[in-house]
Amino acid sequence: MRLEGKTAIVTGAGSGFGAGIARRFAAEGAKVMVVDLNGDAAESVAAEIGGIAQITDVSSSESVREMARAALDAWGRIDILVNNAGITHLPKPLETVTEEEFDRVLAVNAKSVYLTAREIVPHMKDAGAGAIVNIASTAGVSPRPNLNWYNASKGWMITATKAMAVELAPFGIRVNAVNPVAGETPLLKSFMGEDTPEIRAKFISTIPIGRFSTPEDIANATLYFASDEASMVTGVAMEVDGGRCI
Repeated sequence: MRLEGKTAIVTGAGSGFGAGIARRFAAEGAKVMVVDLNGDAAESVAAEIGGIAQITDVSSSESVREMARAALDAWGRIDILVNNAGITHLPKPLETVTEEEFDRVLAVNAKSVYLTAREIVPHMKDAGAGAIVNIASTAGVSPRPNLNWYNASKGWMITATKAMAVELAPFGIRVNAVNPVAGETPLLKSFMGEDTPEIRAKFISTIPIGRFSTPEDIANATLYFASDEASMVTGVAMEVDGGRCI
């Protein structure tokens, strides 16, 4: 029960890594808001863990404002924020990615971190405590070809994590990032272009441990950063990648 008595918002929690994080947080005693653009998915996970479902477009300032307001109305405070929601463009040469695709990737993967910080950090400052965990990617550390602007958005997220950490530390707020390698999530097919045994084998061959990451792997790392066990840890971007970035 490492999060007993804590409140947590997890974005993109209707599936994949976010759902794994929400389940683990609830099992560790947290009250969890399951945030997703897919309302049915959010409702399903929230019902499973006894949490609150919230439909949110994390790239929309008004939608994020409503999310924060709903959490504060329900709990009176927000102890933990996990920025997990993310998208990618399909693998293609960088110059062929459309402007619409570029804007959407940066809005969901980067702007969302700004929007959630703008709404939630002031409340954490008032409380003198808080933990923010950004789910970035090994793509921001060791980019793969043909995912250029997705890679760049995750590199932005890692730098934002470090910048936020150094600025917010005096206020008792810790900010860390988790860098997963490709995992069994709805985004996997988008990363690979198509899902075939041959392409899976090619991807896995680049991971020394020899498998994709799982929601449980990412949930374990996120739990550590969110818990008081990591009270001296801030500004860290930890690879949970089976050795992919070595």
